[in-house]
Amino acid sequence: MANLTVWKFETASGATEALTTLAELQRRHHIILIDAAVVTWPTGKKQPRTRQAVDLVGRGALDGAFWGMLFGLLFFAPLLGMLVGAAVGGVSGKFKDYGINDDFIKDVRSKVTEGTSALFLLTGAADREKVQEAFQNTKMELISSNLSETQEAELRATFGGNE
Repeated sequence: MANLTVWKFETASGATEALTTLAELQRRHHIILIDAAVVTWPTGKKQPRTRQAVDLVGRGALDGAFWGMLFGLLFFAPLLGMLVGAAVGGVSGKFKDYGINDDFIKDVRSKVTEGTSALFLLTGAADREKVQEAFQNTKMELISSNLSETQEAELRATFGGNE
């Protein structure tokens, strides 16, 4: 089973630094990184920057369409107003099928703001003790949505991931 988690950091660089740490933990076999994406929102910018972390996790389990639609729903769709309401509703409904519900979306949207960053991870098995140890001095908030095996398979099929 895979876990989709969002880690929120109090600085615009925190997510990128955390991903580097997680890549090292993966190298040591303490965590399996299936896919990752970073959102950075520097102070003074109107909207965040997003990037898929293909360079650290290899070919991701999900293609860019998944991350693009999720980030659009979280950060960019609210800026577009009523014109895209029906489309956003349809996308939101599809994500609910994968365990990403409205409360998760609202929570992430309200917490990842200007001057912060977030790390979106799709992970497999992890040695929680080693991961906690690596981040013991890091100020962050973990927001989590666990996916069932069925939801993970549907997510991969829909968004072009590897089986």
